[in-house]
Amino acid sequence: MKVLVLGGGVIGVSTAYYLAKAGHEVQLVERQPGVALETSHANAGEISPGYSAPWAAPGIPLKALHWMLMEHSPLHVYPRLDWAMWRWLGAFLGNCTLPRYQRNKARMVRLAEYSRDCLRELRAETGIHYDERSLGTLQLFRTQQQLDDIHNDAAILQAQGVPFNILDRDGVIRHEPALAQVQHKYVGGLHLPDDETGDCFRFTQTLAGMAEQMGVIFHCNTTVQGLVASGQTLSGVQTSKGLMQAEAYVLALGSHSPLLLKPLGIHLPIYPVKGYSLTVPITQPEHAPESTVMDETHKVAITRLGNRIRLGGTAELNGFDLSLPAKRLATLQYVLSDLFPNGSDPSKASFWAGLRPMTPDGTPILGKTPYSGLFLNTGHGTLGWTMAAGSGRILAAMLSGQAADIALEGLGMERYG
Repeated sequence: MKVLVLGGGVIGVSTAYYLAKAGHEVQLVERQPGVALETSHANAGEISPGYSAPWAAPGIPLKALHWMLMEHSPLHVYPRLDWAMWRWLGAFLGNCTLPRYQRNKARMVRLAEYSRDCLRELRAETGIHYDERSLGTLQLFRTQQQLDDIHNDAAILQAQGVPFNILDRDGVIRHEPALAQVQHKYVGGLHLPDDETGDCFRFTQTLAGMAEQMGVIFHCNTTVQGLVASGQTLSGVQTSKGLMQAEAYVLALGSHSPLLLKPLGIHLPIYPVKGYSLTVPITQPEHAPESTVMDETHKVAITRLGNRIRLGGTAELNGFDLSLPAKRLATLQYVLSDLFPNGSDPSKASFWAGLRPMTPDGTPILGKTPYSGLFLNTGHGTLGWTMAAGSGRILAAMLSGQAADIALEGLGMERYG
């Protein structure tokens, strides 16, 4: 089957790879000069099935008010005349109940666990390298209240069969020795031993090269301008280089997906939630993180990627703005200096921002649309890197007429009516 994949981030490239592996004739369209140059470029590096959870959770509305009053706040909302943003926020608040949180987290963990297994299988088959580490994620709690509040998450992890360990200070230090020098700043943590880390940009670029060797054709510097429908069938894609046609189309354009679907009468509740990252070279390895530490107070992940430390965090609702405010940089610099003050050279840091395609319930949108031949692989939010391999493999199975390896209940657009 001839398949056109729209989008060259980690989701689109993973989809193209698995489609080619399944024997399809695949082409990919990307507006940038190469792949993984937008949201997949400099993310936090976490591959975190155990930490997969919706942002919409019980108590979040009150916590959000508290966060926005913090000096180094993890949340920023810019009021604007943007109906899509307010509609998304309304749906988000509607998911901040315990039953919906438990349902949504279970869906996310199901896909994330499967995707992690797919990534391990891909690594074994191809030998792909991307500064990978398999030492888990440490969720770091600065207050006793944070430590006491993890019981709901622990119950869901246990029900899903996800290994975890609740740690005191000594346990934290055993997993992250560099935190010994700041042990007065936290009370404990949650360790997720099956989580991994890796450079998403390096992975995506390398996988794209492998896909190209398998016959995938990449059309970079090519902008998708619109979807062309004939009745209830997608008949083509209008691009800056003309009309492109195939037998099936996979939309993997992240935050831009709803803009293309709206003229077809499809309204996806995906909104761009801006995040920032800071990358610094390691100068003293013994004072750097071993894997990923998630600062629960500031919602900042600190990850070791080869000879670099990558910090990623902040949730900012401000449309498609990609500016780099000094205040956001200051938050990442503060977390680095507060937890790992001696491991790196901040004077050589690089600062970046990207737009995460968030759904109000946290779960991505995979599968069919009302238009024959049009499929979705989008809305992964902060977990695109975590869920990429599994999502791509699921789409390849769908287009091949095969059953997916996991239950797909709750992963499609039909959950929004």
